[in-house]
Amino acid sequence: MESRYNPAEIEEKWQQTWLAEGSDRTPDNTDKPKFYALSMFPYPSGNLHMGHVRNYTITDVIARVRRMQGYRVLHPMGWDAFGLPAENAAIDRGIHPAKWTYQNVAQMRAQLQRLGLSYDWEREVTTCSPDYYRWTQWIFLEFFKAGLAYQKEAAVNWDPIDQTVLANEQVDSEGRSWRSGAMVERRLLKQWFLKITDYAEQLLQDLDQLDGWPERVRLMQENWIGKSTGAEVVFQTETGETIPVFTTRPDTLWGATFMVLSPEHPLVEKLTTESQAEIVTAYRTEAAAKNEIDRTADDREKTGVWTGSYAINPVNDEKIPIWIADYVLMGYGTGAIMAVPAHDQRDFEFAKKFNLPIKVVVQPTNETIDADTMTAAYPHEGVMVHSGPLDGVMTGKGSGQSVEAAVQWLEANGKGKGTANYRLRDWLISRQRYWGCPIPVVHCSSCGTVPVPDAELPVLLPENVEFTGRGPSPLAQLEDWINVPCPTCGTPARRETDTMDTFICSSWYFLRYPDARNDQQVFDPAKTNDWMPVDQYVGGIEHAILHLLYSRFFTKVLRDRGLLNFDEPFKRLLTQGMVQAAAYKNPNTGKYVAPSQIADLSNPTDPATGEPLTVVFEKMSKSKYNGIDPGDVLGKYGADTARMFILFKAPPEKDLEWDDADVEGQFRFLNRVWRLVCEFGDRASVQKTAEAQALNHDEKDLRYAIHYAIEQITEDLEEEYQFNTAVSELMKLSNALNDATCKTSPVYREGIETLLKLLAPFAPHIAEELWQRLGHTDSIHHQPWCVPDPTALVVDEIPLVIQIMGKTRGTIQVPAQASQQELETYARESELAQRYIAGKTIKKVIVVPGKLVNFVVG
Repeated sequence: MESRYNPAEIEEKWQQTWLAEGSDRTPDNTDKPKFYALSMFPYPSGNLHMGHVRNYTITDVIARVRRMQGYRVLHPMGWDAFGLPAENAAIDRGIHPAKWTYQNVAQMRAQLQRLGLSYDWEREVTTCSPDYYRWTQWIFLEFFKAGLAYQKEAAVNWDPIDQTVLANEQVDSEGRSWRSGAMVERRLLKQWFLKITDYAEQLLQDLDQLDGWPERVRLMQENWIGKSTGAEVVFQTETGETIPVFTTRPDTLWGATFMVLSPEHPLVEKLTTESQAEIVTAYRTEAAAKNEIDRTADDREKTGVWTGSYAINPVNDEKIPIWIADYVLMGYGTGAIMAVPAHDQRDFEFAKKFNLPIKVVVQPTNETIDADTMTAAYPHEGVMVHSGPLDGVMTGKGSGQSVEAAVQWLEANGKGKGTANYRLRDWLISRQRYWGCPIPVVHCSSCGTVPVPDAELPVLLPENVEFTGRGPSPLAQLEDWINVPCPTCGTPARRETDTMDTFICSSWYFLRYPDARNDQQVFDPAKTNDWMPVDQYVGGIEHAILHLLYSRFFTKVLRDRGLLNFDEPFKRLLTQGMVQAAAYKNPNTGKYVAPSQIADLSNPTDPATGEPLTVVFEKMSKSKYNGIDPGDVLGKYGADTARMFILFKAPPEKDLEWDDADVEGQFRFLNRVWRLVCEFGDRASVQKTAEAQALNHDEKDLRYAIHYAIEQITEDLEEEYQFNTAVSELMKLSNALNDATCKTSPVYREGIETLLKLLAPFAPHIAEELWQRLGHTDSIHHQPWCVPDPTALVVDEIPLVIQIMGKTRGTIQVPAQASQQELETYARESELAQRYIAGKTIKKVIVVPGKLVNFVVG
């Protein structure tokens, strides 16, 4: 057999063979248990990066192992192909987004195929293709029919660079757009929403079903949904309007001394008196220009204006002034709060600034606080005072305590009711851009908003558009496309020109894969219910709220529409860490320097300033000069080496630091495996099955190493997916085979073939090549997964550690079944122990059965 390992030659050969033979095609039979392995599908940027390599390699190993374990496996790939990057690229390059996108899809598909990923390409989906977005539109109309899709005027997040609105989830903690990085503005626009709040409680409660998800992801979703329990209380204005207020502390209602409305509250104009109109209008204009982060910052000085009107506190009939302030948001609760300045620091600061009354209704049990001398709010526990029916009740939640007592009193007296509130807001899905899925409705002056009939789907995205800049959507300029007859009455009407948020496309794509070529239905429920839920989902933690929450929402809605028979889309979730690489940074200027500009990388200095540079490991980026091109790695070492390094370097959930030396190390390991198998193939070996009872000592030791590797690697791949330790066990087995003295034994053949089978999911090309070179005609990937033989794991002898005064001095071999007393005897009489205990008094002997003997000497 040829002794030189040439990855480029064998990898291309096997990739073409597997594709031609349909080796990775999803089986139709249902007599095997199913396993749905899925990576989050990528946006087709055209360039594969190391984050992609890691994500897809992890999922591929899982899929390959499950196939060998006897599962029927669905392992598909597709493209999240709509969105702003393609549109912006079209503007910058003078190319149509469709052409740009499909070029990138073809390029990235070829790059993925070079990795030897076992995808069923016959199920590929592309979200910008009409045969996909036809069904995205159909699903939207299902939401519309269910009353879950609606249009309203609202204050929205506006990205001034990308010229489109953003959902709350797409604005980061600093108030910047998730994609462009621009500071988000607030605008009042008529927009489409999906009523995700109708499912808030289900989305929260069903987190308990997701025991296969990382705890931090579940916690992030729980916090984003943000359930608060309390009461809704209705305040009446002097002119008869009602203002509902949600509060988590209804027990402090007797301490409410003013009300605050959001500047966007619909009653502001009605309640503003003539004398206050000018100042209120100016304040509302100023507030509209600020983002939510700025408005709600704790350290920001409070601002606000009085409307000139009053409300009546329903629990004590006191008249309290109604203010507006930008720290109250229309998107949370009812957009109105009762202010209790004695017991809420934000309200306290507001009251102090505007000289509003403060009334204490909670006193600590060991002292008395006075409203006139308070320097801060008292938000702590205590006893209720000045609170009518609650006087003397201890604060807190629970039977007999103040919050529950207040709710009971409010409900008994018709003043309010116990309820829950959620931080989660309805999902804003309108986008004022071209490259997205058209919203399939028509606006008719007579009939209102009319859904496009199913038979007329898809509403095709017109291609005859011009891109002149990042201004309004070109769809709004296409009068021939916009002007259509109303589907209901036939009179002239207008199409909706907003397109859908691209997260709509990715919220259901996993449901399409089981029936990806169906041109009559969104999917056959029988097929999708058979394959779903996804057994293992792999993707980045950055999608914990956006994509994962939306996907859960879609699944529940489609279940309630009679299409699905399960509650959650993803059984298990693995959020892989980032791939980082060394970058050279000037700590004084914060600038990065390209390695090619540094004279001595062992002592790096900034060529511009002469200052020492710091080596930092950060996420790969062109701007940090630390990007690694997967194509370069594949060209030099091959896909199997890249896969092995990615899997070996770190546990999948941890960040991975790129190291060229470790890549080289994996390449050397595969070369050793190549030589090991080739040398074995050149020998005339015994062709019979190994029998444990007929083996000599060396054969038993080797067979133990073989089956120990099977046991450990199988455990590593079952629950926690510890690929790094699995690769380590492969190396140990390779070393055991290399060092074995029984190379003509049938045990050695068992070891060689076991090594290749265990290696196959990790390095599929070299394993397949070597398997065939050993004379096998069927693919190694069609072989059953190895199962450890319990008899092989029974050993005659074990190593016993000898310690003197707690310090290890070496090991001796002893019978595996030796008793505690026999272990002590073996240890005492051993030449190793005698070196240290001869002539000394043994004060104590500590025996740990099966592990060590420790002598305490004097």
